[in-house]
Amino acid sequence: MTIFTNFLRSLLLTIIFSFVAPMFLVGGGLLLLFLIGNIPGLQELTEAIATQIILFLVTFGSGTPLRGLFVISLTCGFVGALFDMYAHYRYQILRIDS
Repeated sequence: MTIFTNFLRSLLLTIIFSFVAPMFLVGGGLLLLFLIGNIPGLQELTEAIATQIILFLVTFGSGTPLRGLFVISLTCGFVGALFDMYAHYRYQILRIDS
């Protein structure tokens, strides 16, 4: 029974971290661009990069950048869950063989 609860705890943590990681990555990138944009001479460059990131998110979000970020985060959470289940399965197989 403890193996199953450990598996569920691991799976839940993996899903949460895999979901939150893209949000922090994109949010941190946009925040960094905003801060760098305050340096004289770099406003146009950082604005162009931020615009491209927003357009990328709009592509996945059917017109809304926040929805695009949510879709990408859900996908990363799903892939993280699949990877965790595979790692658990491999661990069980290797434990039985040895």
